[in-house]
Amino acid sequence: MSNIGLIIEERSRDIGDFLVGRLIPFRKKRMIGPFIFIDHMGPTQLGPSKYMDVDQHPHMGLSTLTFMLEGEIMHEDGLGTHQRIRPGSVNWMTAGKGVTHTERTPPDLRNGNTFTAHGYQIWVALPKELEDMEPQFHHIEGKDLPKWTDASATFTLIAGDGYGKKSPVPVHSDLFMVEIKNTAEYTLNVNGNLKGEIGICIVEGSIKACGETVEKGNILVSKVEDTCNIIMEPNTHLLLFGGEAFPEERFIYWNFVSSNQEKIEQAKKAWADKTFPMMENDDTYVPLPS
Repeated sequence: MSNIGLIIEERSRDIGDFLVGRLIPFRKKRMIGPFIFIDHMGPTQLGPSKYMDVDQHPHMGLSTLTFMLEGEIMHEDGLGTHQRIRPGSVNWMTAGKGVTHTERTPPDLRNGNTFTAHGYQIWVALPKELEDMEPQFHHIEGKDLPKWTDASATFTLIAGDGYGKKSPVPVHSDLFMVEIKNTAEYTLNVNGNLKGEIGICIVEGSIKACGETVEKGNILVSKVEDTCNIIMEPNTHLLLFGGEAFPEERFIYWNFVSSNQEKIEQAKKAWADKTFPMMENDDTYVPLPS
């Protein structure tokens, strides 16, 4: 344990043709506020011999947030959604009682050229009283997200509330996700601007906090009120995640999240029996993990 809080290093996970760096869940820290799963995708080169093709798979009890830094993904789901996501925009799918979706490289990008794919796949657990809500999907363009500048730093409020601003992403609990980029050294003060637990994810560059240096590929976890001022070195790129923690424990198995273990068992059986709500006109199927 560092004197500035818990530092989590990305752990590489292979999901088929795609290598991701997992930040949470972590054995010493299962959630950061309501955030229960954060995967860093890439950066990786995609092209004729390798594309992103995640077939039909289920979710329950959570919202997924997809945020791309480079490259594009086509999202389709059991609600009938067909939505291309580009860098800077947000795909927000609330699974609630259950929904399936696919994530694939768009057909027009399978043109023989190579391109970089780089982004974040994030799950936000739902409050207990909303775990069985009807599924929803929302897409928010990057131009519609709050943006502002302070000295050498530019901020984007991706989701939730922070710094006196509110994102249009329709979240279901007290949370925040903020992107920050700077050109020259910048002192970042989160106390009084954000609430709850905080994860400071270093996408590029490095930060100094309480006399220690934390490099790219790590996430610093603490409570907002316990976080000392962060000095961002020049040309650093941060993502801040967090919010108020739930009072109840959350169970997680594969793509299912719930405050009730029995609901997860029911979802596992429904997926194995193919009685889970499925997408029309898509016969792909990702089996339960063995």
